[in-house]
Order: sequence, then C-alpha cells, then structure tokens
Amino acid sequence: MPPTGTSSEWDWAWVDVAVPRVPGRLPGAGLPGVSMAGFGSRVPIEGDIAMVAHPSVTLIIDLSDGDGIAYRSGDRRERGSAVIGLMPGDLRAGGRIGACLQIRLEPVAAAALLGAPAELTGSVVPLEDVWGRDARLAEERLRAAPSWDERFAVATEMVARRMRARPPVDPEVAHIWRRTLAHPERVRVEALAAEVGWSRKRLWSRFRSQLGISPKRAARLVRFDRAARLLAAGLPAARVAAQTGYADQPHLHREVRTFTGLTPAGVAEAPWLAIDDVAWPSSSPALALTASA
Repeated sequence: MPPTGTSSEWDWAWVDVAVPRVPGRLPGAGLPGVSMAGFGSRVPIEGDIAMVAHPSVTLIIDLSDGDGIAYRSGDRRERGSAVIGLMPGDLRAGGRIGACLQIRLEPVAAAALLGAPAELTGSVVPLEDVWGRDARLAEERLRAAPSWDERFAVATEMVARRMRARPPVDPEVAHIWRRTLAHPERVRVEALAAEVGWSRKRLWSRFRSQLGISPKRAARLVRFDRAARLLAAGLPAARVAAQTGYADQPHLHREVRTFTGLTPAGVAEAPWLAIDDVAWPSSSPALALTASA
C-alpha cells in the first residue's frame, strides 16, 4: 500500500527510495509474496499521507528519530510502526517522517506471517499489537544496521524465522490466490472450487477465514490496483477498462470511485503512485507495458 502525497508539504523529490540489490532474491528467495522497500527523507517531512487500497498487507516499520509516523487506529491516535490490513478505507498518516521500511505481504504470506488476517482487514494497528515484544526488537536491529542492504537482510531473516514458526495456509487457498493475482478478470468461484475439488461454500469460507477477504473481493482489489497504475501511467480510461477486464468504461469509473472516491481522471493526476515504479518495479503494470511497447 503506497504512501501518497496529498498535502502541499509532501514532496517525493525529498525522498530517497532503496530496494534490494537483486529483486526476487533478496528478499524473494524462499519468501514468495514478500517484497520490501526503504524510504528515507533527506530532511524530516511534515505532511499528510493517504493510504490507498492495495492487494497486500503492509508493515510500516518506523525508523525515524523523534516522534515519527502518526496515524489513527480506531478511536486512538497512534505513533510508530504499524500493520495496515487489506481494505483499510480512508486511512491517513502524518507526523514528522524521516525513514521507514515497508514490507508488503500478499495475503497468503500475511496469513503465514501474522495469522488471523481477517482480524486485520479494514484496519490499521500498531505493529506491537501483532508482534508483541519482537516489534521493538525489530526496530532496534533495523535502526542499528548501517545500510539499507543490511536492513533488508535483517528484515528478511526476521520474516523468514516467523514464517517458519507458523503453519501455512491451505495449498488450495494459496493456489486460488495465485490464480486471482494472475487473472482477476477471470475469477469464477464455481470453476475455482471445482479446480481444487472443493464446494463453492467451502472455498468461500476457507479463503475468507484464512486471507481475510472473499474471493470476489480479492479479484476486484487486484483488478483495481492494475487499473489505477495504468491510469497513473497515462493510459486513457477506455483502454484501461479494456485491458483490465472491466465490462466498459462506466464499470471502471464505478470501481475507481468505490476504491478511491475519485474519477479515473482524478487517479491519473493523483501523486500517490508517483514512486511505485521505483519502489516496487517487479509488480508494476506500467513498466511491463513500457517493456512490451
């Protein structure tokens, strides 16, 4: 879930983005569905950042000096590291932002790492509420690391260790998620259920209980994410609708409005995907489109 600049004070020009040197190996080897990026501002930034729905659970580990990131969790205003669940709605964070590590977890990876993802859906909670004492230890180790390369290595080791300690999701659920991620426009619950030998009711129940979202909602979220990135890359709405499997342009308009409150034209002009192609290149439809042009 990318941070988005929504105030006049927020300027990505002041932010340095770090990614693992070998995408797909660090942190990819042995950690499918996990990606990382580091963000560091050259000057502390005061600003309001909107968080937009994304098909992943996001850990934000605050490495700032001083007060750090501020956000709202239910009726409370919190500071520091956080876990952002799927579909958090209108979520805004701010504060004096210096450096942070973001770890994106596809729902299958999030379930293996965090457990009970359904409890995180639609919410943002302090990392300490999920990881307990390990959250503070993680922050301390990451702050002590002298480079982003070493921070990525530390984070990879921590994530891998926690994943080994928890049972994975059902292989049938993992298979259905992979199919959804690859072809969200083709998701048909009955067909997927038959594919894994489950009833429709069982598929729906197990998928939702383990990933925190229904199969159809997951497909809508993945398709919206691709459409939003292509709109931000400058493609016209009609072409985006056709390429991402919407029935027509009004259908795209309705879905974009549902997920963002904006029109497709508003998404195309919004700055909230401005650095995604740098921070998360392996999942960028815009870069894939450029490469195939």
